[in-house]
Amino acid sequence: MAPSAPPPHRTSGALLVVQPLRKRHCAECRSGPLALLVLEEGAPRCLDCADLGHLVFLPRGDTALTRRAREDSGLYAVVVRFDRRRGRYERQGLLVEEAALVRAEERCLADAEARRRRRTRDARRREAEDVRFTDAFAREIGRLFPCCPGDRAYAIAAHASVRGSGRVGRSSAGRALSEAAVTAAVRASVRHTETPYDELLMNGVPRYQARRRIASVVDARLQEWRAERAKGA
Repeated sequence: MAPSAPPPHRTSGALLVVQPLRKRHCAECRSGPLALLVLEEGAPRCLDCADLGHLVFLPRGDTALTRRAREDSGLYAVVVRFDRRRGRYERQGLLVEEAALVRAEERCLADAEARRRRRTRDARRREAEDVRFTDAFAREIGRLFPCCPGDRAYAIAAHASVRGSGRVGRSSAGRALSEAAVTAAVRASVRHTETPYDELLMNGVPRYQARRRIASVVDARLQEWRAERAKGA
């Protein structure tokens, strides 16, 4: 299906260039078939004959690059192609001055580098915050469970406080270092590392039953780690 009507020579004040669907030749210099053409009074002209041959094609897709190249180009044209399915001309990109495109690319690269540096700074800041929080969580474990080995307390804190993990250390209660949240993290660690709890789950034992079976072991370990605190109470 051919376009029902040729596109105008301009759109929104900008020159219009067409990617033809069928082979067309320049009405002036007879070159062709043309990849891009300009319609002047219904006749196709190649870019050179239309005085646009010095422009370079910038495909659509990068909004920032397109905007900057268009703003910096003294002359530019909108490139369109007829979409048979939709029955209308669709924008494909721009023709802009090469120097303007180079400047636009440099500015976009500078922005990308600035964003990369900002992401790096933010990642370092988050990493430092995570280290401070893990240290605080480990200290709180040591306060509540003074007989818990220091390396074990830090391992529990590091596991519970992984950013984005959804674990108890990242909950609002965990971030506030509430006693309930810290105790829950310690209890979970003992449950998974010092009891057959995981094996019971893998063997099809319902979670609440598995927890009940190993509850005495977990409670005994927590009581052992609390011992010194209980003496000083």
